[in-house]
Amino acid sequence: MPALVPPAYAVPRVEFRDGQARLLPARPAPAGMVRARYSIVSPGTERRHLADSVTAPRMAGYMSLSGDVERGWLLAPVPHGAAWRPTPEMGVAAPPGTSLAAAALARFAQMALLGLDRLPPGTDLRQTVVVGSGPVALGCVLELYRRGCAAITVLTSRPDAPIGHAPGARCVAALPSGGARLVIDATGAPQRAIALLAPGAVLGLLGTPATGEAMPFAAVHRSCWTVVGMHELGSLSSEGYPAAYHTAVTWLRSLPAVLLESWCRILPGEHAEGAYRALARHRLPGPVTIFDWGS
Repeated sequence: MPALVPPAYAVPRVEFRDGQARLLPARPAPAGMVRARYSIVSPGTERRHLADSVTAPRMAGYMSLSGDVERGWLLAPVPHGAAWRPTPEMGVAAPPGTSLAAAALARFAQMALLGLDRLPPGTDLRQTVVVGSGPVALGCVLELYRRGCAAITVLTSRPDAPIGHAPGARCVAALPSGGARLVIDATGAPQRAIALLAPGAVLGLLGTPATGEAMPFAAVHRSCWTVVGMHELGSLSSEGYPAAYHTAVTWLRSLPAVLLESWCRILPGEHAEGAYRALARHRLPGPVTIFDWGS
């Protein structure tokens, strides 16, 4: 599936090493490559990568954008601030006139769209519980609303979470155990989600669990739960991936621009080291953090 193969890249700007983020010097992009103008932080995945860099260094990030509002955006799975060689089958594109906020949010809505497509046929989405309040959870709420869910319960310990302004979202700090028919974990730590499941319920794993995370298999068996892995790259054709992004970004463009912008926090790329120190301690302030690498 060629659209999902990362393109060749060069001159990335952030490295994870020894559990810390290190800003790399800016260098000219090689001939024939386009440089990322912005890049999007994926908090859960990058927090794990940051911790894992104690044993092996790696480049940070995997969602970069080139282009602008007038010409449209090209998104590629390359590290923060990197340059890459664009080819027709690489990455996804947002059409001209798309705001940066819509282009960035659509990546998370795309993840949810592809993940929700993996639910068992006939799954009732009308009383979905989403666990989490970060960008993956926000993308899920937006996609559920696009699919016609008028009321979506969001379980989050975060007071006044910005996700509460999403259409259809209702934030709660607690829910009774054992009463939910469909729970989607967007945190990567699914134990809270598991506690909510009613007998015969469906658990969707949209956030990536840590390696070695254990499931209570006896409870899965006795309660007849259905557990669905919702990774965006699972069993996907090369055509389905960009089509999902196009669907997501087209719908997001219909929402008020001020609402989309309220969910995005743009930081100069030079502040990346401080942002990752904050991420390692807990979480970043807004649902979506975007690094600006200049024009």
